[in-house]
Amino acid sequence: MFHDRVRIVVRSGRGGDGALSFRREKYVPKGGPDGGDGGRGGDVTLVADPSLRDLSSLRGRRVFVADRGGSGRGARKHGADGESVELGVPVGTQVRGTDDRLVADLAHAGARVVVARGGTGGRGNARFATPTRQAPRFAETGLPGEEHELELRLKLVADAALAGLPNAGKSSLLRRISNATPKVADYPFTTLQPVLGTVEAPDGSQLTVADVPGLIEGASDGVGLGHDFLAHLERARLLLHVIDASDGDADARFATIERELSLYGAGLAERPQVVVLNKADLTPGPAPFSVDDPRILAVHRVSCATGAGIEGLRRALFALCPAAPELVEAEAQLPEFLDYRPTPPRRRPFRVLRTDRGYRVVGDVPDEEELEEALRGAGVRRGALVEVGDEELEWQP
Repeated sequence: MFHDRVRIVVRSGRGGDGALSFRREKYVPKGGPDGGDGGRGGDVTLVADPSLRDLSSLRGRRVFVADRGGSGRGARKHGADGESVELGVPVGTQVRGTDDRLVADLAHAGARVVVARGGTGGRGNARFATPTRQAPRFAETGLPGEEHELELRLKLVADAALAGLPNAGKSSLLRRISNATPKVADYPFTTLQPVLGTVEAPDGSQLTVADVPGLIEGASDGVGLGHDFLAHLERARLLLHVIDASDGDADARFATIERELSLYGAGLAERPQVVVLNKADLTPGPAPFSVDDPRILAVHRVSCATGAGIEGLRRALFALCPAAPELVEAEAQLPEFLDYRPTPPRRRPFRVLRTDRGYRVVGDVPDEEELEEALRGAGVRRGALVEVGDEELEWQP
Protein backbone atom coordinates (compact mmCIF):
# COMPACT_ATOMS: atom_id res chain seq x y z
CA MET A 1 0.00 0.00 0.00
CA PHE A 2 1.17 3.52 -0.82
CA HIS A 3 1.79 5.69 2.28
CA ASP A 4 2.27 9.42 1.79
CA ARG A 5 1.90 10.49 5.45
CA VAL A 6 3.44 9.21 8.66
CA ARG A 7 3.97 10.52 12.19
CA ILE A 8 7.22 9.75 13.98
CA VAL A 9 8.99 10.72 17.20
CA VAL A 10 12.72 11.48 16.96
CA ARG A 11 14.99 11.62 20.00
CA SER A 12 18.66 12.53 19.80
CA GLY A 13 21.27 11.14 22.17
CA ARG A 14 22.25 12.70 25.46
CA GLY A 15 25.79 14.00 25.81
CA GLY A 16 28.21 11.93 27.84
CA ASP A 17 29.28 13.02 31.31
CA GLY A 18 32.68 14.55 31.93
CA ALA A 19 35.04 12.50 34.09
CA LEU A 20 35.99 13.39 37.65
CA SER A 21 39.46 11.90 37.94
CA PHE A 22 42.94 12.63 39.30
CA ARG A 23 46.23 11.26 38.08
CA ARG A 24 47.44 8.52 40.38
CA GLU A 25 50.81 6.94 39.60
CA LYS A 26 53.68 5.67 41.62
CA TYR A 27 55.99 8.51 42.68
CA VAL A 28 53.36 11.05 41.54
CA PRO A 29 51.39 11.64 44.74
CA LYS A 30 49.59 14.78 43.48
CA GLY A 31 49.29 14.38 39.73
CA GLY A 32 46.42 16.77 39.32
CA PRO A 33 43.06 16.47 37.53
CA ASP A 34 42.94 14.38 34.34
CA GLY A 35 39.21 13.81 33.70
CA GLY A 36 38.28 13.74 30.02
CA ASP A 37 35.22 15.25 28.34
CA GLY A 38 32.06 13.35 27.52
CA GLY A 39 31.16 12.59 23.90
CA ARG A 40 28.44 14.35 21.95
CA GLY A 41 25.08 12.64 21.61
CA GLY A 42 24.04 11.26 18.24
CA ASP A 43 21.82 13.20 15.83
CA VAL A 44 18.69 12.07 13.99
CA THR A 45 18.90 13.00 10.30
CA LEU A 46 16.48 12.62 7.38
CA VAL A 47 17.99 12.00 3.93
CA ALA A 48 16.14 12.16 0.60
CA ASP A 49 16.68 8.78 -1.09
CA PRO A 50 15.67 8.61 -4.79
CA SER A 51 15.23 4.83 -4.58
CA LEU A 52 12.25 5.18 -2.20
CA ARG A 53 8.75 5.68 -3.58
CA ASP A 54 6.76 6.30 -0.40
CA LEU A 55 6.99 6.39 3.41
CA SER A 56 6.14 2.73 3.98
CA SER A 57 9.58 2.01 5.46
CA LEU A 58 8.77 4.22 8.46
CA ARG A 59 5.33 2.79 9.22
CA GLY A 60 6.43 -0.19 11.31
CA ARG A 61 8.31 1.86 13.88
CA ARG A 62 7.24 5.14 15.43
CA VAL A 63 10.12 6.21 17.71
CA PHE A 64 13.69 6.65 16.47
CA VAL A 65 16.39 7.18 19.11
CA ALA A 66 20.07 8.02 18.60
CA ASP A 67 22.78 6.77 20.95
CA ARG A 68 24.04 8.74 23.91
CA GLY A 69 27.63 9.97 24.01
CA GLY A 70 30.23 8.03 25.96
CA SER A 71 31.41 9.31 29.33
CA GLY A 72 34.91 10.70 29.75
CA ARG A 73 37.58 8.76 31.63
CA GLY A 74 40.81 9.38 33.42
CA ALA A 75 44.11 10.13 31.68
CA ARG A 76 42.19 12.83 29.73
CA LYS A 77 40.38 10.22 27.64
CA HIS A 78 37.33 11.69 25.97
CA GLY A 79 34.13 9.72 25.51
CA ALA A 80 33.10 8.60 22.03
CA ASP A 81 30.36 10.49 20.21
CA GLY A 82 27.01 8.69 20.13
CA GLU A 83 26.04 6.95 16.91
CA SER A 84 23.62 9.00 14.83
CA VAL A 85 20.44 7.70 13.19
CA GLU A 86 19.93 8.34 9.47
CA LEU A 87 16.44 7.80 8.06
CA GLY A 88 15.85 7.55 4.32
CA VAL A 89 12.74 9.25 2.93
CA PRO A 90 11.56 9.65 -0.67
CA VAL A 91 12.41 12.78 -2.62
CA GLY A 92 9.66 15.36 -2.15
CA THR A 93 9.09 14.70 1.55
CA GLN A 94 8.05 17.66 3.68
CA VAL A 95 8.73 17.65 7.42
CA ARG A 96 6.25 19.46 9.67
CA GLY A 97 6.15 20.01 13.41
CA THR A 98 3.24 19.53 15.78
CA ASP A 99 2.07 23.09 15.04
CA ASP A 100 1.96 22.26 11.28
CA ARG A 101 4.84 24.63 10.57
CA LEU A 102 7.23 23.59 7.81
CA VAL A 103 10.52 22.32 9.24
CA ALA A 104 12.19 21.13 6.02
CA ASP A 105 11.40 20.34 2.40
CA LEU A 106 13.60 17.58 0.96
CA ALA A 107 12.91 18.38 -2.68
CA HIS A 108 16.03 16.93 -4.33
CA ALA A 109 18.00 13.72 -4.08
CA GLY A 110 20.59 13.74 -1.31
CA ALA A 111 19.02 16.61 0.64
CA ARG A 112 19.56 16.22 4.38
CA VAL A 113 18.09 17.80 7.47
CA VAL A 114 19.01 17.27 11.12
CA VAL A 115 15.66 17.02 12.92
CA ALA A 116 17.09 16.33 16.40
CA ARG A 117 20.58 17.42 17.46
CA GLY A 118 22.49 15.44 20.04
CA GLY A 119 23.28 16.93 23.43
CA THR A 120 26.71 18.41 24.14
CA GLY A 121 29.07 16.32 26.23
CA GLY A 122 30.05 17.52 29.69
CA ARG A 123 33.56 18.78 30.42
CA GLY A 124 35.87 16.76 32.62
CA ASN A 125 37.43 18.25 35.73
CA ALA A 126 40.74 18.74 33.88
CA ARG A 127 39.05 21.56 31.96
CA PHE A 128 38.31 23.47 35.18
CA ALA A 129 41.85 23.54 36.54
CA THR A 130 43.29 27.04 37.05
CA PRO A 131 46.37 28.40 38.85
CA THR A 132 44.20 29.15 41.87
CA ARG A 133 42.01 26.00 41.62
CA GLN A 134 44.41 23.19 40.96
CA ALA A 135 42.24 20.30 42.15
CA PRO A 136 38.64 20.88 40.95
CA ARG A 137 36.43 18.19 42.41
CA PHE A 138 33.57 18.56 39.96
CA ALA A 139 32.81 17.83 36.30
CA GLU A 140 29.88 18.62 34.01
CA THR A 141 27.10 16.21 33.15
CA GLY A 142 26.11 15.90 29.50
CA LEU A 143 23.20 17.92 28.14
CA PRO A 144 20.03 16.08 27.14
CA GLY A 145 19.21 15.60 23.48
CA GLU A 146 16.19 16.95 21.64
CA GLU A 147 12.86 15.20 21.19
CA HIS A 148 10.30 16.16 18.55
CA GLU A 149 7.11 14.72 17.13
CA LEU A 150 7.10 15.18 13.37
CA GLU A 151 4.67 14.57 10.54
CA LEU A 152 6.21 13.55 7.22
CA ARG A 153 4.17 14.35 4.11
CA LEU A 154 5.16 13.16 0.67
CA LYS A 155 4.40 15.31 -2.35
CA LEU A 156 5.33 13.34 -5.44
CA VAL A 157 8.03 14.85 -7.64
CA ALA A 158 6.96 14.18 -11.25
CA ASP A 159 7.47 15.87 -14.60
CA ALA A 160 3.78 15.55 -15.44
CA ALA A 161 0.65 14.52 -13.54
CA LEU A 162 -2.72 13.19 -14.67
CA ALA A 163 -5.77 15.09 -13.42
CA GLY A 164 -9.42 14.44 -14.11
CA LEU A 165 -12.75 13.15 -12.85
CA PRO A 166 -13.17 9.53 -11.71
CA ASN A 167 -13.41 6.93 -14.49
CA ALA A 168 -11.93 9.30 -17.10
CA GLY A 169 -9.33 6.69 -18.05
CA LYS A 170 -6.25 8.09 -16.34
CA SER A 171 -4.92 4.71 -15.22
CA SER A 172 -5.49 3.24 -18.68
CA LEU A 173 -3.60 6.16 -20.19
CA LEU A 174 -0.69 5.69 -17.78
CA ARG A 175 -0.53 2.02 -18.74
CA ARG A 176 -0.38 2.98 -22.42
CA ILE A 177 2.33 5.65 -22.26
CA SER A 178 4.57 4.34 -19.44
CA ASN A 179 5.92 1.24 -17.75
CA ALA A 180 3.45 1.49 -14.86
CA THR A 181 0.75 -1.15 -14.35
CA PRO A 182 -1.99 0.46 -12.25
CA LYS A 183 -5.28 -1.33 -11.65
CA VAL A 184 -7.84 -0.70 -14.41
CA ALA A 185 -11.57 -1.40 -14.13
CA ASP A 186 -14.84 0.00 -15.47
CA TYR A 187 -16.02 1.77 -12.32
CA PRO A 188 -15.18 5.05 -10.53
CA PHE A 189 -12.39 5.29 -7.94
CA THR A 190 -10.53 2.22 -9.19
CA THR A 191 -7.32 4.11 -8.34
CA LEU A 192 -7.09 4.64 -4.59
CA GLN A 193 -3.40 5.60 -4.26
CA PRO A 194 -1.03 7.66 -6.45
CA VAL A 195 1.01 5.72 -9.02
CA LEU A 196 4.26 6.75 -10.73
CA GLY A 197 5.25 5.68 -14.24
CA THR A 198 8.26 6.38 -16.47
CA VAL A 199 7.80 7.37 -20.12
CA GLU A 200 10.78 6.65 -22.37
CA ALA A 201 11.64 8.39 -25.63
CA PRO A 202 13.51 6.73 -28.55
CA ASP A 203 16.61 8.80 -27.74
CA GLY A 204 16.72 7.39 -24.19
CA SER A 205 15.35 10.44 -22.34
CA GLN A 206 12.71 9.84 -19.67
CA LEU A 207 9.79 11.61 -18.05
CA THR A 208 8.05 10.70 -14.81
CA VAL A 209 4.24 10.81 -14.86
CA ALA A 210 2.03 10.57 -11.78
CA ASP A 211 -1.51 9.22 -11.73
CA VAL A 212 -3.57 10.37 -8.75
CA PRO A 213 -7.08 9.22 -7.76
CA GLY A 214 -9.93 10.99 -9.53
CA LEU A 215 -11.01 14.39 -8.25
CA ILE A 216 -14.63 15.23 -7.50
CA GLU A 217 -16.46 18.51 -6.98
CA GLY A 218 -15.45 19.92 -3.59
CA ALA A 219 -11.98 18.34 -3.63
CA SER A 220 -10.39 21.72 -2.82
CA ASP A 221 -12.40 21.67 0.45
CA GLY A 222 -11.20 18.18 1.31
CA VAL A 223 -14.17 16.27 -0.10
CA GLY A 224 -13.12 12.74 -1.04
CA LEU A 225 -9.63 13.25 0.45
CA GLY A 226 -9.16 16.00 -2.11
CA HIS A 227 -6.39 17.80 -0.21
CA ASP A 228 -4.30 14.64 -0.07
CA PHE A 229 -4.64 13.98 -3.79
CA LEU A 230 -4.25 17.58 -4.96
CA ALA A 231 -1.01 17.90 -2.99
CA HIS A 232 0.61 15.37 -5.34
CA LEU A 233 -0.01 17.72 -8.28
CA GLU A 234 1.89 20.64 -6.75
CA ARG A 235 5.37 19.67 -7.97
CA ALA A 236 4.37 18.59 -11.50
CA ARG A 237 5.53 20.95 -14.24
CA LEU A 238 2.78 19.88 -16.66
CA LEU A 239 -0.78 18.70 -16.04
CA LEU A 240 -2.43 16.16 -18.33
CA HIS A 241 -6.12 16.93 -18.05
CA VAL A 242 -7.84 13.65 -18.95
CA ILE A 243 -11.50 13.96 -19.95
CA ASP A 244 -14.02 11.26 -20.86
CA ALA A 245 -15.25 12.74 -24.13
CA SER A 246 -17.76 9.97 -24.89
CA ASP A 247 -20.63 11.82 -23.15
CA GLY A 248 -20.22 15.01 -25.18
CA ASP A 249 -19.82 17.39 -22.21
CA ALA A 250 -16.02 17.82 -22.31
CA ASP A 251 -16.21 21.58 -21.70
CA ALA A 252 -18.24 21.16 -18.49
CA ARG A 253 -15.95 18.40 -17.18
CA PHE A 254 -12.93 20.58 -17.87
CA ALA A 255 -14.53 23.49 -15.98
CA THR A 256 -15.29 21.28 -12.95
CA ILE A 257 -11.68 20.27 -12.44
CA GLU A 258 -10.36 23.74 -13.25
CA ARG A 259 -12.55 25.18 -10.51
CA GLU A 260 -11.09 22.79 -7.95
CA LEU A 261 -7.51 23.50 -9.04
CA SER A 262 -8.11 27.23 -8.76
CA LEU A 263 -9.72 26.98 -5.30
CA TYR A 264 -6.92 24.75 -3.98
CA GLY A 265 -4.23 27.27 -4.94
CA ALA A 266 -0.50 26.37 -4.78
CA GLY A 267 -0.14 27.61 -8.36
CA LEU A 268 -2.14 24.74 -9.88
CA ALA A 269 -4.46 27.10 -11.73
CA GLU A 270 -1.49 28.64 -13.62
CA ARG A 271 0.16 25.33 -14.53
CA PRO A 272 0.48 24.56 -18.28
CA GLN A 273 -1.86 21.79 -19.42
CA VAL A 274 -2.37 19.25 -22.17
CA VAL A 275 -6.02 18.25 -22.59
CA VAL A 276 -6.46 14.56 -23.40
CA LEU A 277 -9.91 13.66 -24.76
CA ASN A 278 -10.10 9.95 -24.02
CA LYS A 279 -12.42 7.20 -25.29
CA ALA A 280 -12.37 8.52 -28.85
CA ASP A 281 -13.39 5.06 -30.09
CA LEU A 282 -16.85 5.53 -28.51
CA THR A 283 -17.71 8.66 -30.51
CA PRO A 284 -18.60 8.59 -34.24
CA GLY A 285 -16.75 11.85 -34.91
CA PRO A 286 -14.08 13.99 -33.23
CA ALA A 287 -15.10 14.83 -29.67
CA PRO A 288 -16.07 18.53 -29.43
CA PHE A 289 -13.95 20.74 -27.20
CA SER A 290 -14.25 24.53 -27.46
CA VAL A 291 -12.37 25.87 -24.40
CA ASP A 292 -9.93 28.63 -25.40
CA ASP A 293 -7.36 29.03 -22.64
CA PRO A 294 -3.72 30.19 -22.95
CA ARG A 295 -2.65 27.54 -20.43
CA ILE A 296 -3.74 24.75 -22.79
CA LEU A 297 -0.68 23.88 -24.84
CA ALA A 298 -2.34 21.16 -26.93
CA VAL A 299 -5.47 19.02 -27.25
CA HIS A 300 -5.07 15.30 -28.06
CA ARG A 301 -7.86 12.87 -28.89
CA VAL A 302 -6.89 9.32 -27.94
CA SER A 303 -8.33 5.91 -27.25
CA CYS A 304 -6.66 3.87 -24.56
CA ALA A 305 -8.68 0.85 -25.69
CA THR A 306 -7.45 0.83 -29.31
CA GLY A 307 -4.21 2.81 -28.90
CA ALA A 308 -5.26 5.53 -31.33
CA GLY A 309 -3.38 8.81 -30.78
CA ILE A 310 -1.19 7.38 -27.98
CA GLU A 311 2.11 7.60 -29.84
CA GLY A 312 1.44 11.21 -30.83
CA LEU A 313 0.67 12.09 -27.20
CA ARG A 314 3.86 10.38 -26.00
CA ARG A 315 5.98 12.42 -28.42
CA ALA A 316 4.16 15.61 -27.47
CA LEU A 317 4.93 15.10 -23.80
CA PHE A 318 8.67 15.42 -24.39
CA ALA A 319 8.16 18.50 -26.56
CA LEU A 320 5.67 20.31 -24.30
CA CYS A 321 6.83 19.46 -20.77
CA PRO A 322 8.71 22.49 -19.39
CA ALA A 323 12.38 21.92 -18.74
CA ALA A 324 13.36 21.12 -15.18
CA PRO A 325 14.78 24.11 -13.29
CA GLU A 326 18.56 24.34 -13.32
CA LEU A 327 19.82 23.25 -9.91
CA VAL A 328 23.56 22.98 -10.51
CA GLU A 329 24.48 26.37 -9.08
CA ALA A 330 21.88 26.19 -6.34
CA GLU A 331 23.04 22.78 -5.16
CA ALA A 332 26.64 23.96 -5.11
CA GLN A 333 25.68 26.67 -2.62
CA LEU A 334 23.65 24.38 -0.37
CA PRO A 335 25.35 23.10 2.78
CA GLU A 336 25.42 19.38 3.33
CA PHE A 337 23.01 19.72 6.25
CA LEU A 338 19.89 21.82 5.79
CA ASP A 339 18.42 23.01 9.07
CA TYR A 340 15.07 24.79 8.86
CA ARG A 341 14.05 24.53 12.49
CA PRO A 342 11.73 27.48 13.18
CA THR A 343 12.91 27.97 16.75
CA PRO A 344 16.28 27.13 18.29
CA PRO A 345 16.30 24.75 21.24
CA ARG A 346 15.96 26.47 24.59
CA ARG A 347 19.11 26.23 26.70
CA ARG A 348 18.70 25.90 30.43
CA PRO A 349 19.91 28.89 32.46
CA PHE A 350 21.68 26.48 34.82
CA ARG A 351 24.09 23.56 34.68
CA VAL A 352 24.39 20.42 36.76
CA LEU A 353 27.96 19.59 37.81
CA ARG A 354 29.03 16.23 39.20
CA THR A 355 31.23 16.51 42.28
CA ASP A 356 33.14 13.97 44.33
CA ARG A 357 30.33 14.13 46.91
CA GLY A 358 27.32 14.30 44.61
CA TYR A 359 26.01 17.10 42.38
CA ARG A 360 26.19 20.89 42.25
CA VAL A 361 23.67 23.19 40.52
CA VAL A 362 25.17 26.44 39.19
CA GLY A 363 23.42 29.36 37.51
CA ASP A 364 19.83 30.48 37.97
CA VAL A 365 18.17 28.11 40.40
CA PRO A 366 15.18 26.48 38.64
CA ASP A 367 11.84 25.55 40.10
CA GLU A 368 11.46 22.24 41.90
CA GLU A 369 9.94 20.33 38.98
CA GLU A 370 12.60 21.42 36.46
CA LEU A 371 15.40 20.76 38.93
CA GLU A 372 14.10 17.26 39.60
CA GLU A 373 13.94 16.52 35.86
CA ALA A 374 17.52 17.75 35.34
CA LEU A 375 18.90 15.73 38.25
CA ARG A 376 17.13 12.56 37.16
CA GLY A 377 18.57 13.05 33.69
CA ALA A 378 22.04 13.39 35.25
CA GLY A 379 21.61 10.03 36.97
CA VAL A 380 21.10 11.14 40.57
CA ARG A 381 20.47 8.38 43.09
CA ARG A 382 18.81 8.22 46.47
CA GLY A 383 20.97 9.69 49.23
CA ALA A 384 23.22 11.71 46.89
CA LEU A 385 24.33 15.16 48.12
CA VAL A 386 23.02 18.03 45.97
CA GLU A 387 24.44 21.53 46.40
CA VAL A 388 21.99 24.30 45.39
CA GLY A 389 23.37 27.76 46.09
CA ASP A 390 24.52 27.81 49.72
CA GLU A 391 22.35 24.82 50.67
CA GLU A 392 23.31 21.17 50.75
CA LEU A 393 20.41 18.76 50.27
CA GLU A 394 20.19 14.99 50.39
CA TRP A 395 18.30 13.61 47.42
CA GLN A 396 15.15 11.80 48.51
CA PRO A 397 12.87 11.00 45.54
